[in-house]
Amino acid sequence: MSDRFELFLTCPKGLEGLLIEEAVGLGLEEAREHTSAVRGMATMETAYRLCLWSRLANRVLLVLKRFPMKDAEDLYHGVLDIDWQDHMLSDGTLAVEFSGHGSGIDNTHFGALKVKDAIVDKLRTPQGDRPSIDKLNPDLRIHLRLDRGEAILSLDLSGHSLHQRGYRLQQGAAPLKENLAAAILIRSGWPRIAAEGGALADPMCGVGTFLVEAGMIAADMAPNLRREQWGFTAWLGHVPALWKKLHEEAVERAAAGLGKPPLWIRGYEADPRLIQPGRNNVERAGLSEWIKIYQGEVATFEPRPDQNQKGLVICNPPYGERLGDEASLLYLYQNLGERLRQACLNWEAAVFTGAPDLGKRMGIRSHKQYSFWNGALPCKLLLIKVLPDQFVTGERRTPEQRQAEREQAAYDQTPDEPQERKFNKNGNPIKPTPAPAPVIEQPRLSEGGQMFANRLQKNLKAMGKWVKREGIDCYRVYDADMPEYAMAIDLYHDWVHVQEYAAPKSIDPEKASARMFDALAAIPQALNVDKNRVVVKRRERQSGTKQYERQAAQGKFVEVNEGGVKLLVNLTDYLDTGLFLDHRPMRMRIQKEAAGKRFLNLFCYTATASVHAAKGGARSTTSVDLSKTYLDWARRNLSLNGFSDKNRLEQGDVMAWLESSRDEYDLIFIDPPTFSNSKRMEGIFDVQRDQVQLIDLAMARLAPGGVLYFSNNFRKFQLEENLAERYAVEEISAQTIDPDFARNTKIHRAWKITAR
Repeated sequence: MSDRFELFLTCPKGLEGLLIEEAVGLGLEEAREHTSAVRGMATMETAYRLCLWSRLANRVLLVLKRFPMKDAEDLYHGVLDIDWQDHMLSDGTLAVEFSGHGSGIDNTHFGALKVKDAIVDKLRTPQGDRPSIDKLNPDLRIHLRLDRGEAILSLDLSGHSLHQRGYRLQQGAAPLKENLAAAILIRSGWPRIAAEGGALADPMCGVGTFLVEAGMIAADMAPNLRREQWGFTAWLGHVPALWKKLHEEAVERAAAGLGKPPLWIRGYEADPRLIQPGRNNVERAGLSEWIKIYQGEVATFEPRPDQNQKGLVICNPPYGERLGDEASLLYLYQNLGERLRQACLNWEAAVFTGAPDLGKRMGIRSHKQYSFWNGALPCKLLLIKVLPDQFVTGERRTPEQRQAEREQAAYDQTPDEPQERKFNKNGNPIKPTPAPAPVIEQPRLSEGGQMFANRLQKNLKAMGKWVKREGIDCYRVYDADMPEYAMAIDLYHDWVHVQEYAAPKSIDPEKASARMFDALAAIPQALNVDKNRVVVKRRERQSGTKQYERQAAQGKFVEVNEGGVKLLVNLTDYLDTGLFLDHRPMRMRIQKEAAGKRFLNLFCYTATASVHAAKGGARSTTSVDLSKTYLDWARRNLSLNGFSDKNRLEQGDVMAWLESSRDEYDLIFIDPPTFSNSKRMEGIFDVQRDQVQLIDLAMARLAPGGVLYFSNNFRKFQLEENLAERYAVEEISAQTIDPDFARNTKIHRAWKITAR
């Protein structure tokens, strides 16, 4: 067997340049770059070293033979010609992988079958012994790559992919492969920073992949030191003594590295479920003395153990899979930028993202960007120097302030000067006067974002006196006033609820997304609210009862005030919040008219109108709804205001309930859904079709001199004309629209109905 072999090192797409640099450093000669691979010549010692030390490769393939191939027959005979008895026993196990197509082979499974047949036929003994297939842990893993009519037959020295280091048995929802994490660390300058004794912090560490890879680089640990099973372990060409020598050297280097004072490597993770798995991974890697993981939100991330600590902040923020909506992502990136500017001055930062547009929202410039692939997803690595002149904020600093900041930064980074230069003639130490720390402000808004912020502030100011006079702290402040920013924005005390309307198909999705991010960046500044109190939902055309379906399960209720009553809203779990803001004037009307009356609330939802009726002095309230969830919510609303007696909550189908009821009511409110097909009711309710039957049944329960208010939000709704023949019907829609819905007068229609 030759002293030198041809090797193919495979790697994830985009890592080729880094891999060739690493491989040459480990001894690969005549190295050349290919797509997702590096090729070169090496001794057996170098091949082993690459298996043990490569942080970037997926596989180390030792080329056994190259041969031209026109068809399946050429493939079979080319493989058959190899002396397979030099490589494996006749009763050993085998796995074959085939890649490429052409030369009459368009099916990789068929290609692998031909390779397997040739090897088995070569090794079959007269006694009938022959290799068997084991796809998981074979003695020999063979790879054949077909490239433009040439077959390249290789032995896989790695076994399982080299990115599987063995420490990560538990992973989070969107894990980075270990070799990609190592590549990102290398591109970010971590080997240099670690050699200088710098620190590393990951504010969104998940299960700690960046932390462990960084620790292994800093401690000079071979990434695959702990692996026990290799592709060459049962190979007959394996040289155990040579491998043992290299492995022992790596063990000694790791011991020496871990014997040094540990670097400060810290991870922070908001999800408590990932803390223990992350710590377990660190322990399996043997780095518990170097790496600590804590639970914490990005907004509270504080990496420095003292003011002199410097290093690298690195993270892989979620791309949308783990957090969901755009607001969460935007504010996550803004929080990250804010923490970098506030807590990490003079550090370096590396943000690996599948959403580079969000990277621009951090309020700090990147000085360099690299392209990577995370599987099939194109990503960017943004490298940042956390210095004041890189900040992109609304703050304006004078040239004198900038100069003072530069001098202070230079002083912070300069080694101590000789002692005599730091004392005055009286022997007192001299220190430069520190420049005032720059005021950390929100990132500067884009032109579109500023325009949107101006509109919000204008609306807020216009409604200020009305809101104060009416005693409400939940109202609509924006409703698609500017067509290009298609959303409704509601204030609920110190929370903001944003409903994004689906953009028309004629709008470029990227442009729509950019405008959404502009608007979301503007909202906290314009409305002076904490960005973590902004909730965003997408509102599309609803079918059936979709708008009432549960969207999340946080169970977080916020207390708001309206006309002297307290109400509970839930901003996260449903598309609607539990309070229809546009019906406020109707609720206030009911409160004023309810004194001494028996009030009936049909399709009551969370019974907010019943609370107002009780507040207005109703003799009794009865609230009917099919949903137990909403009736429980209604009970809480009533209790919150001290109303529990004389306030009945009835679960049932409204139509069936009315047919069976014999009670009389002086004031009735009906706000039916447009459509309902609940499993708990008979048939389907359609407001346009069933309105006459519904109103007739309700009017039969109305006491003499009583009033029925009927309202709904179906834009195309038309009240049946023949109702006016039996009852006195007056449309009062205009009187039930408050100033915050004046821009959208078609939000609902309402009628006052009484007996003739």
